[in-house]
Amino acid sequence: MIFRQFLHGDPVAASYLVGCGGHAVCAAVDPIDDVELYVGAAAHTKMRIRYVIDTHVHADHVSGARRLAQRTGAEYVRHASSAVPSMTPVADGDQLTLGNVGVRVMHTPGHTPEHICLVITDRTRGDEPWLVLTGHTLMVGDMGRTELAGDAAEGAAALYESAARLRGLPDHVEVWPGAYSGSICGRGLSGKASSTIGFERRFNRAFRIDDRDAFIAAMLRDVPAAPQDAARVRAINFAA
Repeated sequence: MIFRQFLHGDPVAASYLVGCGGHAVCAAVDPIDDVELYVGAAAHTKMRIRYVIDTHVHADHVSGARRLAQRTGAEYVRHASSAVPSMTPVADGDQLTLGNVGVRVMHTPGHTPEHICLVITDRTRGDEPWLVLTGHTLMVGDMGRTELAGDAAEGAAALYESAARLRGLPDHVEVWPGAYSGSICGRGLSGKASSTIGFERRFNRAFRIDDRDAFIAAMLRDVPAAPQDAARVRAINFAA
């Protein structure tokens, strides 16, 4: 497996390139608008970008996914509930194949209704998942705010169910989120941009809560004000 994380300061976000060097094929996940970053990384690792995936419709920045897909001839992938014509829709349990690397789609609503996480397996190493790209569902230290795309309480209830599914992954599975400290999409996030399911299960202030009412109450506390242009940015990305 070839795996690259890109940390961005404006917006405060993380994006990824993951693929199979042996089969020379990869996917870009949650790309920002600097699409040449991913074109260059794919060329450097001698891989072709087959899929460009947005884990959700972003509200904090304009996605570069559509432009990157057009630039490279890749398929643009989003959850079926948010897909528009010319996108490749995916649903919970769908599998995307990148040579020896398997990508399983896990629908994890809460931060947004269409949010997906990507459970990654390197079949040359083993059959169990190695890592999960969690977007803005599970981040290091907290979970994603739930009111940017709908009712906060409804989002928190959905996020509780998504958290339970993610807690079902083995402790060793690495967590690679779409944001870190400074992002508007979470509260009290760590400046460390990766973790494991086991560590977050023990120490993440929201992820460790297994009581539904307590979880919802925790998610509704201390939510920062939404950025003024969040609805506009999300609308741009939804229609992209």
